[in-house]
Amino acid sequence: MDVDVIIVGAGPTGLMLACELRLAGVRPLVLERQRRRRDTPKAGGLGGQILELLRHRGLLERCEAACSGPVPAPRFPYGGVHLDLTGLVDPPLRALPLPQQRLEEVLDERAGELGVEIRRGHQVTGVEQDEATVTAEVVGPEGPYRVTAGYLAGCDGARSRVRAGAGIAFPGTAYPEVNRLAQVTFPDTVTVLANGDLDVPGFGTVRGGFTRTDRGLLGVGASPNSPVVSLYTAEDESTEYDDDTPMSTTEFQDSFRRVLGAELPVGEAIRLSRFTFKARHAEHYRKGRILLAGDAAHLFPATGVAINAGMLDAVNLAWKLAAAVHGWAPDGLLDTYHNERTLAGARTMLHTRAQVAMRRGTDPAAEALREVFQELLADEQPLRRMGALVAGSDIRYPMPGSSGHHPLVGAFVPDLALHSDRAVTGLGELLHTARPVLLDLADREDLRRAAGGWRSRVDVRTARTDDRPADAILIRPDSHVAWAAAVDESAAHAAPALREALTRWFGVPENNS
Repeated sequence: MDVDVIIVGAGPTGLMLACELRLAGVRPLVLERQRRRRDTPKAGGLGGQILELLRHRGLLERCEAACSGPVPAPRFPYGGVHLDLTGLVDPPLRALPLPQQRLEEVLDERAGELGVEIRRGHQVTGVEQDEATVTAEVVGPEGPYRVTAGYLAGCDGARSRVRAGAGIAFPGTAYPEVNRLAQVTFPDTVTVLANGDLDVPGFGTVRGGFTRTDRGLLGVGASPNSPVVSLYTAEDESTEYDDDTPMSTTEFQDSFRRVLGAELPVGEAIRLSRFTFKARHAEHYRKGRILLAGDAAHLFPATGVAINAGMLDAVNLAWKLAAAVHGWAPDGLLDTYHNERTLAGARTMLHTRAQVAMRRGTDPAAEALREVFQELLADEQPLRRMGALVAGSDIRYPMPGSSGHHPLVGAFVPDLALHSDRAVTGLGELLHTARPVLLDLADREDLRRAAGGWRSRVDVRTARTDDRPADAILIRPDSHVAWAAAVDESAAHAAPALREALTRWFGVPENNS
């Protein structure tokens, strides 16, 4: 074989997968059809559960440093209304103003540090597999060639050649809706009022927030303290657009005119992007030695969720793929990638389809729905629940044999402050290397001894924490809890359960200890 894993696509999902595989000691090769990183504006920010995962990899500070501006208040559009989390001290959903181009720069830099080979201008034209290998047909700058690996991951987007070549169905719905987003400055003829409304010459006041007309939806996000104003339009069109074709200022102004019936003078365009909405979900995330992640596996009919979901796919997949490459993966481990991330994809599809129903309705009944929904979000509990749903942090993977076990099992590990004899650290620092961790919070020698046969695959750490939620926690590389011992749980019960969980997720022990 030429490499361990072929990754098709060097977007955020493919780059994150490559970094995770290298941390696990696997040799990936990334093939990207574009000759250079895209400069066409796409996602304008990063948010949701992936931010905590990046913290666990020591990459969050880099992402924060690469942001295009100050971190905005946690207020997010949702189906024509808003999730306003600004009143919460610890909001369940956060975002960074990190454009996709800059995110890819951060991940590209990290991949380079880890020794990942990325070939740009190399397009995969076909894939085939047998029981032992998978082969990609590639056309590069110097002509066609073939590359063979143990596995291949399709991170090549909505029009995935990998998905098509593997024969994986991608059912769903395409909505006749074109959305345009612009961040612009205005000439002196347009005034941003103190309440966030706009005074447009020849028209009058355009109010901040959302305005619905017979021809579409207009959104305005403006502040008199900032020269940059965010504008959004949504209208039904039958035109097919290529995502790689940039949107012009004139195209946005034409859309503004159609939706509102007004001419909009524009100064400088800071960001211009166009996107359409589809709700599609791959029937299988895995077919033999070919796997899908990111937009190749799912398309959601709302903004702000795709990168979060795709990068979380990558982190879930990487350690399982590495276990298969290294030969110690227990039976069925790689299949849990499909099971777990299909569950997560279905949750994301649920709330994004709900947004479709809310934002596309134009009659009085739809207006009433939006009003009632916004009223419900005035209460903290439903607001937190919706924030966690959008963030993807409410996902609890079903763990085999975990029925009746500790409530942490299956969930993303909580952020604990850990005390040792030397310092106080965050739990996430233990996960920078992307290795599984058995965290002993009660100085349980019996549990450390039970994990002895897995020392080459699982890091064992001892620390203290205030108000400890468990005596010990077994944390997978994707930061989800595989097992936990209740406070003061007996050794007779805890030690065998720990060995069972270690075997299920990290293979048979290397010795019989």
